[in-house]
Amino acid sequence: GTTAVSAISERKLLVVLALVQFVNVLDFMMVMPLGPDFVEGLGISSSRLGWIAGSYTASAAASGLVGMLFLDRFDRRQALVVALAGLSLGTIAGGFATGLGSLMLARVLAGAFGGPATALGLAIIADAIEPKRRGRALGAVMGAFSVASVLGVPAGLELARIGGWRMPFFAVGGVCAVVAVATARSLPRLTLHLAAAKSDPPVGAWQVIRRPVVLIAMAASGVTMLSVFLIVPNITSYLQFNLDFPRTQLGLLYLVGGAFSFFTMRVSGRVADRYGAGVVVTIGTALFIGATVAGFVFDHALLPIMAVFVVFMVSGSFRMVPMNALATRVPRPTERARYMSIQSTVQHVGAALGASGAAFILVEEPGGRLLHMREVALVSIALAMLLPVLIFGVESRVRAAEGP
Repeated sequence: GTTAVSAISERKLLVVLALVQFVNVLDFMMVMPLGPDFVEGLGISSSRLGWIAGSYTASAAASGLVGMLFLDRFDRRQALVVALAGLSLGTIAGGFATGLGSLMLARVLAGAFGGPATALGLAIIADAIEPKRRGRALGAVMGAFSVASVLGVPAGLELARIGGWRMPFFAVGGVCAVVAVATARSLPRLTLHLAAAKSDPPVGAWQVIRRPVVLIAMAASGVTMLSVFLIVPNITSYLQFNLDFPRTQLGLLYLVGGAFSFFTMRVSGRVADRYGAGVVVTIGTALFIGATVAGFVFDHALLPIMAVFVVFMVSGSFRMVPMNALATRVPRPTERARYMSIQSTVQHVGAALGASGAAFILVEEPGGRLLHMREVALVSIALAMLLPVLIFGVESRVRAAEGP
């Protein structure tokens, strides 16, 4: 099929976009485990550590709302380079923080550019790759997400151990600057959507949001993040303090889980291209519910913790890749970056509500044990069950709109 990217091979395009995803996720992931270092190095109270991740998330959500107003008006390459340059600056600024306030400001700056970078990456894939191969392409690019999760956390901790907590900020900020330069030099101008806008003038952001198919797709995004983030921020504490999983093996757990999810991301994209998103998302939801019941509903795990964790991670691949591939088919080409921007906001808000909702329900006992994890897990399962229904709803509408 003809693509918008004749000046660059599809593989090269996907490599560049995978690098963009990688630094973006790395930037977010490496900060969380450095909490104890911030307590020691900057004198921040440990109860305030959530504000550091929260300031990034809130900023990424807000920038998604702003981005939906104008992102589709620019050459996508230029917009992506600006987003990466801002992310690099914000991350490096974190390395110069002197206390909670300045660290939060730096994270707000990083989030403001990190949110649009993801939205633009997804829009570029949708512009360049035809729908029937899009799941596979997204699986390859989102594989960078698992690599960053697996390598990012240990690499951040190791750099902090060698050179102090500022080192990971400078390292990731530097890598981000390199990716910005690589993006500027290797991607062609990406203006297909601007040409399309001449024959199909884009409507206002509000007109995009009120379409039923968009509302259902956004509900699916929000529900997914909400159900996952009720559990994810508390997994390591729960495994360690409630299920007595050894602290020394947490790295191995993430390594194995991440390796499996990297592999299944590629598989789930291909399967979704062939059988449709609804089928794959339903399998992913069943796996998620199984892992949540086995690991978090009872006082002890029903399966070995490694197995629970791997299934939990794999269930994410089986839901996120088909959902994102389907999401690229909802908006018209002239609205893609704007649509992905709205989706980014909904996902960040869903994640924030999930994390804060769990914090509201859970009670930490002296010694670190978490009470009420069962209630959190059951709420998460109830939300997760809505997802296949919503996705089949989006898929049937998209197919009807695309015609035979």
